[in-house]
Amino acid sequence: MKKALIITYYWPPSGGAGVQRWLKFAKYLQDYGWEPAIYTPENPEYPAVDHSLEKDIADNITVLKTKIKEPYNLYKRFVGRKKSDQIKSAFLSEKKTPALAEKISVWIRGNFFIPDARVFWIKPSVKYLIEYLSLYSVDAIISTGPPHSMHMIALKVHQKTGLPWVADFRDPWTHIDYYKDLKLTAFADRKHHKLEKQVLSKANRVVVVSQGMKSAFETIHKRHYDVITNGFDDEDIPKEIQIKSNRFTIAHIGSLTKSRNPETLWLALNKITNQNKQFAQELEIKIIGKADWVAREAIRNAGIEKYVEYIDYLPHDMVVQEQVAAGVLLLIINRTENAKMIVTGKLFEYLAARRPILCIGPADGDASAIIRQTDSGLIADYDDQTLIESHLERLYNAFLTEKQLFQYRNIESYTRKNLTKELAVILDSI
Repeated sequence: MKKALIITYYWPPSGGAGVQRWLKFAKYLQDYGWEPAIYTPENPEYPAVDHSLEKDIADNITVLKTKIKEPYNLYKRFVGRKKSDQIKSAFLSEKKTPALAEKISVWIRGNFFIPDARVFWIKPSVKYLIEYLSLYSVDAIISTGPPHSMHMIALKVHQKTGLPWVADFRDPWTHIDYYKDLKLTAFADRKHHKLEKQVLSKANRVVVVSQGMKSAFETIHKRHYDVITNGFDDEDIPKEIQIKSNRFTIAHIGSLTKSRNPETLWLALNKITNQNKQFAQELEIKIIGKADWVAREAIRNAGIEKYVEYIDYLPHDMVVQEQVAAGVLLLIINRTENAKMIVTGKLFEYLAARRPILCIGPADGDASAIIRQTDSGLIADYDDQTLIESHLERLYNAFLTEKQLFQYRNIESYTRKNLTKELAVILDSI
């Protein structure tokens, strides 16, 4: 069996979206002739901890760990937080006006920690891995980012050893939606672009998660890019769960950031609850994940706060149960310049739940294309309140009559096992 060294920052007990993709690839790679060895930090700063994910780590997987020095303890002291506080998702704020210290820290992060705050792990990791590879052979190196420091580690190991290298991008680099918020100097911007182009040009294969991301990278460096989307593990889906309830539950899973705040949806819900007393009595909105103050304030201003339950974080196995039990699964595409290329990982778990999806975002985006292809939900543009109201009424009527609106076609192509088979084909080719 061939062996692949996977360089990843996120690994259980890390929770959140970043860990899922390579945890599941590692789970199924051995079925296709590849044994994974994981290289990950010993003392990382995770946004959330979820020990339930550890069940997916096979006993025979090698996990290599070394200590990492990150500037987050200095950051916490600088902005007046406790050492035990967890760092939240990028540009998600609980306060209306970020403190001056937080604004300064964002500027420092973008201009001095390039490509990211894990930059100090690059040099010791390269040294450690070169020593490891002198004792143990592997057939391929894989790096997954962000954080993009993982790619820089892989680049240097690749250059020193000649081992074939696959660079996997779960999110864009300079096309990421918050890139402009980093307030970069011209020098820092040039350096980010230079490092990004090095990775894109030097890796043997580059894997991305959407067609839109592929097109964006092609504008930076012309080459072949492989698209392997995110997916779902059918072993995670409960086989028996009571779906029917007396509440019309709209659930949003994941961070509700400023760019994911669907104000028109909140206004549509306000209008329908005022016009339809039964709808108002049965409506329940669950927001599972951190919610930015902008979204919370918009919900208050729309007068629907009494219907909303905020749940900061749930273990992944409980999230899956909430998805299967929901009446509607809400998918908000970030309202940013790169909206069309965004395909969030939660979309595929929504597909696995086989519950109606209400997507607010560009109708011609990659996520909308998948929803149409699989016949799994309804789509409305950010500002189309009339269409959003129509969709909500249609979904509510289907809830009342227990009518199945969608067919959920071809979702098997998005199982983690099938996607891992695609990855193995790429690995076999290098």
